[in-house]
Amino acid sequence: MSNKEKQDLNELIKKYDNFINITLRPSLKKELDERDHIFDTISEYQKLYSQIELIQENKLNELKTMVDLGSQFYAQAHIPDTTYIYVHTGFGFHVQFTLDEAKTFIKKKEQQLQKLADKHTQEADKIKAHIKMALEAISEILVTSS
Repeated sequence: MSNKEKQDLNELIKKYDNFINITLRPSLKKELDERDHIFDTISEYQKLYSQIELIQENKLNELKTMVDLGSQFYAQAHIPDTTYIYVHTGFGFHVQFTLDEAKTFIKKKEQQLQKLADKHTQEADKIKAHIKMALEAISEILVTSS
């Protein structure tokens, strides 16, 4: 094999390597991060759903609780009436629901978020397949150049 051919093969390997490390891996990380954020949101809705069920099962008309103000900083709160609840519906909006309406909304929101998470999972799987294919191409180049 001539030096020119070896140089061409090295250039081809570098192109594949750059494609994997500069394009595919960051895209994979982005998809997985977005999916994880969606799973965190689903988890928050599930916690809210269980809290609503707890309020309904125990027929609590008022409630004393700890509220997360952010960064794991909690403050004590007294809720004098549990008839209505405000739920974050997205895009900065909070809607007042009855407890049953909130449970219905949460179930629908969970389904919608799960579909979105599934899309990100499928996209991540495609990117992983592209990475595997590029790595196999590199190994094939190395085998043929030996």
